[in-house]
Amino acid sequence: MSEKTRVLITGATGFAGGHLIRALEAEGPSAFEIFGTAYPDVPPPSRNKFFFLDLRSEKDAIKLVSEIRPDWIFHLAAISNVRRSWEKRSETIETNVLGTHNLLEAVRLSAPAAKVLFISSSDVYGFGPAPAEAINEDAPIQIVDPYAYSKVAGEMLCGFYEKIENIDIVIARPFPHTGPGQAEDFVCSDWARQVAQIERGDIAPTLKVGNLDVQRDFCDVRDVVKAYILLLRKGRWGEPYNVCSGKATALREVLDFLVRETRGKTPILVEVDAAKFRKADVNSLIGSNRKISEGIGWLPRIPIDQTLRDTLAFWRQKSGDGS
Repeated sequence: MSEKTRVLITGATGFAGGHLIRALEAEGPSAFEIFGTAYPDVPPPSRNKFFFLDLRSEKDAIKLVSEIRPDWIFHLAAISNVRRSWEKRSETIETNVLGTHNLLEAVRLSAPAAKVLFISSSDVYGFGPAPAEAINEDAPIQIVDPYAYSKVAGEMLCGFYEKIENIDIVIARPFPHTGPGQAEDFVCSDWARQVAQIERGDIAPTLKVGNLDVQRDFCDVRDVVKAYILLLRKGRWGEPYNVCSGKATALREVLDFLVRETRGKTPILVEVDAAKFRKADVNSLIGSNRKISEGIGWLPRIPIDQTLRDTLAFWRQKSGDGS
């Protein structure tokens, strides 16, 4: 009987981390032994193989990797909110760049045979080549916010460790993804939360929104984490892969759908809140998924309507109305 694959997930208690764990566990109890890191919150007591780790500490990162000796590493831990990256620039760079460096140093020293998936972002493409053109992995890099800068720097670090230190690293560039369990500071989850609160009468029937004139290439997080697993199995060393649907969805369409799903007779008003606008926004961002589709056989399966319904159901349950 073969040994279990030892998996380390940084940022395991985050949005994508939780879904990734469930996807790995669905492959059966004999497939993986899963370890995770959490920060800044302490790991839940139910997860005895989760560890509190601030990746900004190189010493702590090396110690943990040397103890676990993972076969696979999913590097999800990051400050991933663009608005927050403007507000906390130094913390974003320290967490996303220094943290990545420290993890890769730990791999070099203690687990050089491990396969690593670095989670970058479609934000590295900036404004994109053209408003309606699907972006492939060869598109030029454009840095338009501190978060994107941190991910570009992370990719460069990965390139160094892959080429010079011979570490097996694959780069995922996920486009926006959403679904049940996402934090409220991301657009689809924010609106679904407000709708749930309005239905319960917790807030006035006014839904506060940001820029509705943008289009995004949305995927369901449950599809995205399946792409991550396939990328570690089949992705080519040092290569970036878009994780996207290849279709644009206007934020106005997302808003209209959630409003239509609202329970109750009170009509919902929409109020544009300037505080929800990004400092530098990208009007349209559509990815090409040809490389990941042809290279590893992944395509998204869950339609956006189902994703939004499930996200709304999550917030209804969280707010105390699971009916």
